[in-house]
Amino acid sequence: MPGVRPRGRGALGNVVGRFEGAARLAFEDGWEPPEERVLRTEVRLDVPRSAVSYNTSPDLPFDRAINPYRGCEHGCIYCFARPSHAFLNLSPGLDFETKLIARPGIGAVLEKELRAKSYKVAVMALGTNTDPYQPIETEYGVMREVLEVLRAFKHPLAITTKGTLIERDIDLLSEMAGQGLCRVGVSVTTLDTDLARKMEPRAAAPKRRLLTISRLAQAGIPVRAMVSPMIPGLTDHELEPILTACRDAGATAASYISLRLPREVSQLFQDWLAEHAPDRAAKVMARVRELHGGMEYDPAFGKRMRGEGPWADLMARRFRVAVDRLGLSVKLPPMRCDLFAAPARAGDQLSLF
Repeated sequence: MPGVRPRGRGALGNVVGRFEGAARLAFEDGWEPPEERVLRTEVRLDVPRSAVSYNTSPDLPFDRAINPYRGCEHGCIYCFARPSHAFLNLSPGLDFETKLIARPGIGAVLEKELRAKSYKVAVMALGTNTDPYQPIETEYGVMREVLEVLRAFKHPLAITTKGTLIERDIDLLSEMAGQGLCRVGVSVTTLDTDLARKMEPRAAAPKRRLLTISRLAQAGIPVRAMVSPMIPGLTDHELEPILTACRDAGATAASYISLRLPREVSQLFQDWLAEHAPDRAAKVMARVRELHGGMEYDPAFGKRMRGEGPWADLMARRFRVAVDRLGLSVKLPPMRCDLFAAPARAGDQLSLF
């Protein structure tokens, strides 16, 4: 983008979203001053009409989720959620990490949905699309709003994040964990600080994420180390060291997912490779296509998370051997759903018993 310096950003440009009827091409017209402009984060507010979204995907361990934000300032170049920004008529490129949507007020909407007589409790997932603990949570506090409602209803929840701001909520999470209502997955993609800075520019450094795992574990919160995504030819050699570091920090379970490049993410990631790892770009993409039957991505259930073929089989075997050796679990005990109950409201008729 002429005149724009995307320092601290993952994407190198703004690809046109697949629903847009016209393409936009940025070029120098001589009117802008010669000095570069830094790309700033913009936040818009959304009035939420619903809080819980449902899915029927057979390869996901949850059927419902809450997303406090749309877009993610962490700017991870590999993020499979980038294409969702196209539904907002925004680019999955730089727009995804600079033009964000916050959803304050979602707590009241969530409470209404949980009080519905038709609601059937099951584990609520948070952080499944974009990170609920991205930097703007400091100002907007939408995630805290959601947690307070879930705690009041004694609703089980599972959080996925790479944001250290989760430490702010240890008071709520440790209380819920003590009741069998909470667990956290922390994503650690690499232990290489320089690579992480380029690949996940506004996420916490790897060592800082390990410290977050330690602090959560010390508070009695079960933590899963999520080695996701594993990028063939770039980070796959780190599988065992990452698992070891996370176990040493206090994680008790682990999982991994292979790199996924749906829709616009594929070209964004290839542009990033050409810029930051040109010597490995061809190898990485050749391995990615090998995983998906010659394609850059296969969205088929049962294949999209791990791929198939020799490399996929090797990664699966390495993972099993590593978790067995380190004493990490793949499955954690189920969380409690029997405690779920709507809290009394002011003016409600109290029970005699």
